[in-house]
Amino acid sequence: SPPARSPSRQGFLYAAPIREQGNIYKPNNKMMADELSEKAVRDVHTKEIDLVNRDPKHLNDDVVKIDFEDVIAEPEGTHSFDGIWKASFTTFTVTKYWFYRLLSAIFGIPMALIWGIYFAILSFLHIWAVVPCIRSYLIEIQCISRVYSICIHTFCDPLFEAIGKMFSSIRATVRKEI
Repeated sequence: SPPARSPSRQGFLYAAPIREQGNIYKPNNKMMADELSEKAVRDVHTKEIDLVNRDPKHLNDDVVKIDFEDVIAEPEGTHSFDGIWKASFTTFTVTKYWFYRLLSAIFGIPMALIWGIYFAILSFLHIWAVVPCIRSYLIEIQCISRVYSICIHTFCDPLFEAIGKMFSSIRATVRKEI
């Protein structure tokens, strides 16, 4: 007797299991469809950034860690007044902090725009020009290397074998005379 068929699976002996969530291309419930459309809107360009650790890859660890002690130091025997030293430290630190903030407020967005354009051009050239040229070169050079190899084996190998046989019969002896 034929296997029993359920009404939802008529015409099929074995139906693929139906997932409750649907698949990623055609979600069959509203909640999953809403999640996918939300994920499509929130992509790499709108990701959350870390406002505390602003150098997670440590790009500037060795460059801009300049403190007061790295620039100004008084050797033993040559000390200014303690109040002057403290005021100098505070002046240096606060000036560096606020002037950096002022410069980044004025030039940060224009520089980000310039660097964004630069790296977009660099990426474009790399993807659409450099890599295809290198791939094309490697394909062409492989064909040329086969032809070159055939020519070397055809013409040079017999010549060098003949020269090798000629010189292989030469015997050299060294005698030491006293």
